[in-house]
Amino acid sequence: MMLLQGGAVPMTWVELISASSIETRVVLVLCLLFSLASWWVIGLKWWQFRRLNRQAERFFNVMEANTRLHGAYQAVMKLPPSPYQRLFREAVHFYEELRPGALRNEGPRGETLAATQLEAMKMVLGKEVAAERDLLGHYIPWLATVGSVGPLLGLLGTTLGIISAFTGIAAKGSGNLGAVAPGVAEALVATFAGLAAAIPAVMAYNLFVNRVRLFTGELEGFANELIGSMAREGLL
Repeated sequence: MMLLQGGAVPMTWVELISASSIETRVVLVLCLLFSLASWWVIGLKWWQFRRLNRQAERFFNVMEANTRLHGAYQAVMKLPPSPYQRLFREAVHFYEELRPGALRNEGPRGETLAATQLEAMKMVLGKEVAAERDLLGHYIPWLATVGSVGPLLGLLGTTLGIISAFTGIAAKGSGNLGAVAPGVAEALVATFAGLAAAIPAVMAYNLFVNRVRLFTGELEGFANELIGSMAREGLL
């Protein structure tokens, strides 16, 4: 535990940081970097989910305005790219490869997909759903990392601070409260820094994981609804 200029004992947390040991400062810098990284991910994911909500609203409004899949496909392809648009496009392209012109009523009528073809189509849609889920979930595991490592970094800083405090006490031969308290306070600053980095990261991680789960369920539901619409139009 170092003293301020003039031999004064640090009293505020700013003074504790400025008078802390090199090891504690390194831990505090690491906690700050982890905190900044987690807040960057939080801001990025908040923006992505907000944009996704707008895309979903526009997409489903267009889908509801068109009763036929071919008309809906033409209208949807004019919208900006979105996970829903890509899933719809993948389904239509796969179907067109199996039955060219059927969606435009240019192919032979009365033909249906074989069971293996229908299963293959479901697998293609499932793969697209998984790809969109992984894309949206990118960087979210970093929040879990910050939430796990942050308290450990704080504990490391606390341990180093306490070791430094007791080493100083042993060197000076003084064990009164006035000599111990500043060193313990310096050590606890590292604990605070680790928790301050970890708590928002854990809260955001749980929130975003739940949002990704809901998004995946919504995409899977749309894929099933899309197959049902094809069946109603006699395409399957």
